[in-house]
Amino acid sequence: MKWYAVHTYAGFENRAKESLENWVQRDRLEDQIAQVVIPTEEVAEIKDGKKKIATRKIMPGYILVEMVLNETTWGIVKETPGVSGFVGPGKTPVPLTQDEINNILGMMEESGEAPRPKVSFDTGDRVKVIDGPFLNFAGTVSSINHERGRLTVMIEVLGRATPVELDFLQVEKSTAQ
Repeated sequence: MKWYAVHTYAGFENRAKESLENWVQRDRLEDQIAQVVIPTEEVAEIKDGKKKIATRKIMPGYILVEMVLNETTWGIVKETPGVSGFVGPGKTPVPLTQDEINNILGMMEESGEAPRPKVSFDTGDRVKVIDGPFLNFAGTVSSINHERGRLTVMIEVLGRATPVELDFLQVEKSTAQ
């Protein structure tokens, strides 16, 4: 069995997955279509001053299907409501490489261990500190470390710009300029 990326209509990933799984179960095709996955990750975001864990699609508009490709399975996937086709040149589905599938599934597993902060910061953004010893201070983002989930903010302390390293969840974008 190989993994294939299947393109869905925007917002139809869940419906396509459910329809395909129902079809497989009804026709007893578990030996030909093993699993259907929507690549997602857990992200931590701040809403109304509270930390909230949300599920975000890693590849919006796509589902992954582990299957034996033959006329029957190809037809079932193509006819699934919400599916627009396989990913590949022309009408030829191209299986994902083992490295590609390992990367995608690895991203999903990592997010389950420790939700990744949702990053919406850019260098130069004005931010307000919402947690920690610099609570309510404002500053400017000078650098971002995505791997560690931290950023350096230049905060004015005693009349001098001071670099302070903060977690993504300790700051929010400032509306004041």
